[in-house]
Amino acid sequence: MIIVGDIGNTETKICLVNSKNKITQKLNLKTKSININLLKKSFKKINSTRDQINKCLFSSVVPKSFKIIKIFLEKFYSVKCFELKNLHLNNLIKIKVNKKQVGSDRIANALGVLNEKKNHIILDFGTATTFDVLIKNVYHGGVIAPGVNLSLKTLINRASLIPRLDLKKTNKVIGRNTVSAVRSGFFWGYNGLIDNIISLIKKETKKSFKIIITGGFSHLFKNSLRSKIKIDKDITINGLIRAANLIKSNK
Repeated sequence: MIIVGDIGNTETKICLVNSKNKITQKLNLKTKSININLLKKSFKKINSTRDQINKCLFSSVVPKSFKIIKIFLEKFYSVKCFELKNLHLNNLIKIKVNKKQVGSDRIANALGVLNEKKNHIILDFGTATTFDVLIKNVYHGGVIAPGVNLSLKTLINRASLIPRLDLKKTNKVIGRNTVSAVRSGFFWGYNGLIDNIISLIKKETKKSFKIIITGGFSHLFKNSLRSKIKIDKDITINGLIRAANLIKSNK
C-alpha cells in the first residue's frame, strides 16, 4: 500500500492506494489547519493498514504543511516521505523549463495524463487557474491566471455593496441585479479567458490538444467552452501514483 497526497494552498488531499494502484480511501483537510493532532485524528480510519504502507509521495506548494505531514508519517508510520520534485523523473517525463519554477502539483497533473502519442492542455481550477502544456511526453510550461474563487472573494471583500454569493452558470450575459451581474461577469469572463488562452496555445504551438480540466469549478465550465473537454478530478493523484512507482519500498 502507498500514501500519496496533494498539498494545495487551500485544500490537502491524501489518498491510500492499494497494490493495484486503486484509491481505497481519501482524506480532505484544510491546509491551514494541518497539525500533528489533526493528522492523528484523521489517520485513525486507516490505522489498520499502517504496517502495510511502504511508500509515501506528495506534491506540495506549501512547504510548511508538507514538513508537518512528513514528520507525522515518518514517526508514526515508519515510512520515508518524498516530495515529487525531489524524484528523478527523466524516465517518465521531459521537462523543458526550470523545474524549480513549476509547482509540483502541475508536474503531477502532467504525469496523470502522460501519453507519448497525444498532446494535452491541463486546466486546473485551484487557488490559481493554471494551464499546462504537454506535447507527447514533454512538458513545455504553461499559464497562471487568477483563481476564480480567490478573485470572487477579493471582489466581495473589497466592494462593500456586493453581497456574498456562490458562482453559478448564467444563460444571459446582461445581469438584472448585482448578484446576477457579478455571476455573469465571472462566468462569462472566465469562460472567455479560458477559450482565448487555449486558442493562443494552439496558435503558438501549431498543435492540436486534448483538453483535460480538473479542480473545484471544472463542472461549471464543462459544457460552455468551445473546445471538447474531459473532466478528471483525480488527475493529480493519478500522476503521483505513477511517479510513486519510481520509489523503492521503504520497508
